Amino acid sequence: MTGTDPTAHVLEARGLTKRYGHVVAMDNCDFDLRPGEILSVIGDNGAGKSTLIKSLTGAVVPDSGTLRLDGEPVQFRNPLDARRAGIETVYQELGVAPALDIAQNLYLGREQRRKGVLGTVFRQLDRRGMRHESARQMADLGIRVQSIAQKVETLSGGQRQAVAVARVAAWARRVVVMDEPTAALGVRETNQVLDLILRVRDRGLPVVLISHNMPNVFQVSDRIHIHRLGRRIALVEPKNISMEEAVAIMTGAKQPDPVHTGGTHAPATGRTAEAAAEKKGERR
Repeated sequence: MTGTDPTAHVLEARGLTKRYGHVVAMDNCDFDLRPGEILSVIGDNGAGKSTLIKSLTGAVVPDSGTLRLDGEPVQFRNPLDARRAGIETVYQELGVAPALDIAQNLYLGREQRRKGVLGTVFRQLDRRGMRHESARQMADLGIRVQSIAQKVETLSGGQRQAVAVARVAAWARRVVVMDEPTAALGVRETNQVLDLILRVRDRGLPVVLISHNMPNVFQVSDRIHIHRLGRRIALVEPKNISMEEAVAIMTGAKQPDPVHTGGTHAPATGRTAEAAAEKKGERR
């Protein structure tokens, strides 16, 4: 984005810690998201990615640590707090309602009422207005469907994912979080979703991408947050590291270079984050 300070942070976390009894799921973890970037979060199964992302989006309340949004301290007690602050999430399970049409899905939970007495007294929905605006949003993102009135259950897997992405792009004001958006998609549909992620970024919204697909990560990311044992152990740029090196750091086979440590802290203590994941269902 032109005129944007490359060192500024839209979303920033310092020292996030989350324990479940003796189990340490997140250990003094840092996180930084810059304006207009795609930041991928990678980590092995049980590394604690879920706990981190849930802490950033209000689904988990950390035991300690701080969050800042555009430089201002924030506390999210639940996902609704994060949504009110302008953070929208596409979950791996999609979260679309198959029996509803595309427009109804884009406005799910945010339905618009008709103006005047029809809306205030009779509480009628502005279905025409919502369909018109939904069609505009889909067109702006280059998403092609036969009709905005199609039920989502009639769409392909890639089209359903596109509807979920269009919904968060329509409502997010500050950050979009995408949790495994290409999981279970074919090659063609995966490429369509990756193009869609780039379009969201190009509209000015920074994107946090959680993915196990390393080629996808290296294809679209501006930076990569590498997570291990409940904390960030490296923050790298794809142009400065190979895919093999990133995987080696992620799995512990290679120690990150000092230039890549990104302000990390001492190794996690207590039981590992992987054990925490198994105990609390955090495993990816």
